[in-house]
Amino acid sequence: MSVQKLMNLKGRRALITGATGGLGSVMAETLAELEAELILVDRPGSNFSSLKKLLEDNWGTKVWSYHCDLEQNSQRQELIDLVKNEHDILDILINNAAFVGTSELSGWSTDFENQTVETWRRALEVNLTAPFHLCQALTPLLNNSDKASIINIGSIYGHFGPDWHLYEGTSMANPAAYGAAKGGLLQLTRWLSTTVAPRIRVNAISPGGIFRNQPDLFVKRYEARTPLQRMGTENDFKGITAYLASDMSSYVTGQVFFVDGGWGVW
Repeated sequence: MSVQKLMNLKGRRALITGATGGLGSVMAETLAELEAELILVDRPGSNFSSLKKLLEDNWGTKVWSYHCDLEQNSQRQELIDLVKNEHDILDILINNAAFVGTSELSGWSTDFENQTVETWRRALEVNLTAPFHLCQALTPLLNNSDKASIINIGSIYGHFGPDWHLYEGTSMANPAAYGAAKGGLLQLTRWLSTTVAPRIRVNAISPGGIFRNQPDLFVKRYEARTPLQRMGTENDFKGITAYLASDMSSYVTGQVFFVDGGWGVW
């Protein structure tokens, strides 16, 4: 079979959480270009209209959208019920949404002694419990597919401890809950890969730092520590998304793929 045919997703349906964010929207564009139908999920108040127009105008793909606060169990269950009522099959599930907090959030962007249990719980609810819940609840729909693939979005900080030198002199931080949740998600990926096999493949992507107008001091330090000497961009994830969602990776499961410019080799 040709590579072009292996990559084609015509007739397949993908659900992406955190779909209107930088990474989520690029993943949606990637799958739409490969002719997949898309179910977009993001927080209440998220604006789906511009992304939907882009996807429909450029690739003519069919798009559904649902608002859901993944931190709330009740809203997750409402989303699951909606998806099950309106769709009889799911081919691709991308758990991309993440709780990243802000410097204004109490107990988050602060030193270890002041990180709060409440904020820890919120981060784990979105970054680990929600993917577990969606994977578990949507497995029946994924089992209806002959080509099912789950893709979890991890992080280099699910593998490595932070280099605190990068953050000196900036307002940026690296909360314990973020790394702990991402590490748990990567292990959940491995656990699921043997549990839902052979019908469903489960893999993860661990991104390195993506440039989002961080302070110049941080960017320079980060780039100096990275073999490819730059931060990532959302477009750097098109290839790995296409690979894991499609038949290009039909014999790949339980794996974690670093897209980090070589960060993890040192």
